[in-house]
Amino acid sequence: MQDSGQAMLVLAILLLAFTSSAIAEDGVTTITKSSLTPAYLLEMPESVSDILIADVATASLRRFVRSGGTMVERDRRYMSIGVNGTGKQRAWDRKTPLGIYFVTEKIDTSYLNEKYGAAAYALDYPNARDRQMSRTGGGIWLHGVNRSNPARPPRDTDGCLALPNEEIKLLGDVIEPHVTPVIVSRELEWRTPEEVRNTRAEFRSALDTWKSSLAHGDLDTYLSLYAHDFSFHDMNRDDWVSYRIGVFESRPLNAVMIDDVMLIADPEEPNLYLSRFIQVLLTDEGTIETTKRLYWRRIDENDWEIVSEDSE
Repeated sequence: MQDSGQAMLVLAILLLAFTSSAIAEDGVTTITKSSLTPAYLLEMPESVSDILIADVATASLRRFVRSGGTMVERDRRYMSIGVNGTGKQRAWDRKTPLGIYFVTEKIDTSYLNEKYGAAAYALDYPNARDRQMSRTGGGIWLHGVNRSNPARPPRDTDGCLALPNEEIKLLGDVIEPHVTPVIVSRELEWRTPEEVRNTRAEFRSALDTWKSSLAHGDLDTYLSLYAHDFSFHDMNRDDWVSYRIGVFESRPLNAVMIDDVMLIADPEEPNLYLSRFIQVLLTDEGTIETTKRLYWRRIDENDWEIVSEDSE
């Protein structure tokens, strides 16, 4: 039975690799799952053309692309994760983190250990939510494999995501640092388009309230959106509230604009969501532009609160 199970796993991996190669050759094949869509992809800005979802259950990195205003699956690639599975909590636990991450830079692997293969891309673990949850460690990459030993089982890294070298090279044209999201999930979840639209509308309403209260100096509404367990770097909510009141008083805003909005549901924490956008503040002293991330908790319909935030 054990030999039979191993044979089936090898067959599945070979079939997955064949599917990826076939899709890459013709460049137009689209994979769909009936009329469903990934539960995580609520809203994507025009600046994001490709989204990578690491689906641990199928040992595959799935690429979604923009098509007719929606995100559809274009191809998938065999993938290895950490030796000890997923759910990274601390440095050197050899687990792969679960959550929403972004590529931060392409790394030159020519001077590194051969295990990193033909290319490597750094991910931003630990992100603000990870730090809030006291998760430690770093150096989580999306990378290739050793050319002299390319065959790797599904669990084979120190916590990184590893792809066959020919596949990581194919992604080189679509991965953009500080733009491309990499969502790491235990198992890809699907929703109907209507469910996604309804959640997006709720989320957008909460974000619009946040923006409006900031723009109009409505301190009570603005602060009410922040959860009791909110934290920012080394400040708890009380410390942060005192800090923000000082900012409100010392730097009046003439206008607040947000653009390039991305809304994503977290794949691991139920009712946790990320809004990422470009924030432009117009003040008497000039314009302040940042890329901002707000992590939200959905309590119930039309009741959302911010649990963490960060800026790039």
